[in-house]
Amino acid sequence: MGGLAPGAVELDGVDVRVVGRTLLAGVDWRVGYGEHWVVLGPNGAGKTTLLSLAAAVRHPTDGVVTVLGQRLGRVDLRELRNRIGLVAASRRLVDEELLEEEGATAHTVVLTGYTGTSAPLWDRYGQAEHERAHRLLADMGCKDLADRPFRVCSQGERARVRIARALMADPVILLLDEPFAGLDLPAREDLIAAVEDLALTRPVLTTITVTHHLEEVPATTTHVLLMRDSRVQVAGGVAEVLTGEHLSECFGRPLRIDRHDGRWSARAVRG
Repeated sequence: MGGLAPGAVELDGVDVRVVGRTLLAGVDWRVGYGEHWVVLGPNGAGKTTLLSLAAAVRHPTDGVVTVLGQRLGRVDLRELRNRIGLVAASRRLVDEELLEEEGATAHTVVLTGYTGTSAPLWDRYGQAEHERAHRLLADMGCKDLADRPFRVCSQGERARVRIARALMADPVILLLDEPFAGLDLPAREDLIAAVEDLALTRPVLTTITVTHHLEEVPATTTHVLLMRDSRVQVAGGVAEVLTGEHLSECFGRPLRIDRHDGRWSARAVRG
């Protein structure tokens, strides 16, 4: 990747193998600062494994992974992870059950993102941190949830609270792994709108979102990576990648792609 300025995430010849099974093969990828990527592909394509490398929670079997200028294997991962926000639909917050049992409010859950702890450390939160937590809830379109117990929040509300928590530490990169999974239509659209607002109001924030569905791609997406069978099929600008030809090849069936008001949709082409 010579000649280019250092990226927020860079993978060079990366393989990931586990117990003889190949999860990623020969992956080259570069994410520039301030870019907004979406990773698409069928189940088992390697999307979540790819994101785990960007999140510095997994090391490659072969190849080089550099995140925020730091090469994995040669850096204190705890310090690096402090600069990365990770939200996954399948990944509960640390000790989330304890927070629920104690009746923690959405505001309290967001506060714990400042210390990266499973329980609030009240002596570490001053007025500035409380104000920031309230502001982030407002940014995510859920300021009215501040005093609501987290345990009674809906799945869509929890998704937005989790993102607000991830932003509390002011990360350079925000990683979203299937954030729309399990949400009904209104909750999905509310969360997509919140993600789009983040891109518009935080121009230096880099985001990478993994999803299965074209309808979940935010209108603010700048780049797309398509994966199939543990490999990168194509990666680049959103307009050049989100085509019927590329997506049909990626998902293994003829697809028609439409775009309206900056959002995409796909449907199978019947013979």
